[in-house]
Amino acid sequence: MAAAATKTKTTRKAEELVEKTMKGNDASHDASHVWRVRDLALSIAREEGLSSNSDSMEIVELAALLHDIGDYKYIRDPLEAKLVENFLDEEGVEETKKMKILKIINGMGFKDELSGQALCESLPEFGVVQDADRLDAIGAIGIARCFTFGGSRNRVLHDPEIKPRTELTKEQYMKKEEQTTINHFHEKLLKLKKLMKTEAGKRRAEKRHNFMQEFLTEFYEEWDGRA
Repeated sequence: MAAAATKTKTTRKAEELVEKTMKGNDASHDASHVWRVRDLALSIAREEGLSSNSDSMEIVELAALLHDIGDYKYIRDPLEAKLVENFLDEEGVEETKKMKILKIINGMGFKDELSGQALCESLPEFGVVQDADRLDAIGAIGIARCFTFGGSRNRVLHDPEIKPRTELTKEQYMKKEEQTTINHFHEKLLKLKKLMKTEAGKRRAEKRHNFMQEFLTEFYEEWDGRA
């Protein structure tokens, strides 16, 4: 688990909260996913010129660490939806920072972009954390995570008769049982490259996107017995 050079007490506590709350998740949304997103976010933040602002870097790191706590796909208790806000209050995070962190977390999901609710794009930290999370959803890691999640939900691997849905609404997207694993590439993952907010994110997404396209070409050829 890599991290910033100097960890604050709040950062260490956030890591502990991640390990505790995400322990029962499948490997597509476990603590390792969070560590990768945190490392990507800090790297992108440096490339985007945020490293000179310690407040921005703290916002980026905490938002990245806490972004999947209370995820609707894994929530076991309605009270979990307040875990992040309660944690930030208990740690005494300054109000302005706290509100930025919560805005990033609550607005960065793909479902929020579908509904037009991703309204905090003016925050430079928002694009950094969102891009980091989306980069971990594509490329080789993204492929592995996609099939891991599909398997955990007993989702159909591929069915040529079930076509990818177009013009998805937030409500349709959240009905995961309607998807096949392969269709998820077309309904979400292949769209992420064009949705990157930072220049650093766009550069990194290019290679990962191309890798997914190559994978899908090979997958369909093997599925049809042509390879």
